[in-house]
Amino acid sequence: MRVTNANVVVADRTIGAIDGGLLVLLGVAPDDTVSDAANLARKIFALRIFDDDAGAMNRSLAETGGSMLVVSQFTLFGDVRKGRRPSFVAAAPPALGRTCYEAFVEAARELVPHVATGEFGADMAVTSVNDGPVTILIDTTRLF
Repeated sequence: MRVTNANVVVADRTIGAIDGGLLVLLGVAPDDTVSDAANLARKIFALRIFDDDAGAMNRSLAETGGSMLVVSQFTLFGDVRKGRRPSFVAAAPPALGRTCYEAFVEAARELVPHVATGEFGADMAVTSVNDGPVTILIDTTRLF
């Protein structure tokens, strides 16, 4: 999501913060790969979702010089079609999730001047001010 600022806190300590750019909530599926993660980082970096001088979404993070905060979030795969308790069987196992998360962060750091992160697997408090609001869902299988 496009943000004016965002931060992540673990155990009462801010471990990542940005002043403008993108907050990426990253979920990993069982069939995602390290290559998918790197491709996704490049795709997000080039998305034209920031306003140009005319107010149209025409500029990318590459053009604005904004920052990125990356937070792992397996709950994005919560399936609530049955019952009242989400099922997370569609999320990648933790080892693959961590590997893809780290690959995404590494690829993002090659592109974005400032990349902050959460802590994989930790209980995190994420605060953000959504700018616009602009929130885009991206699926590596290109379902949408």
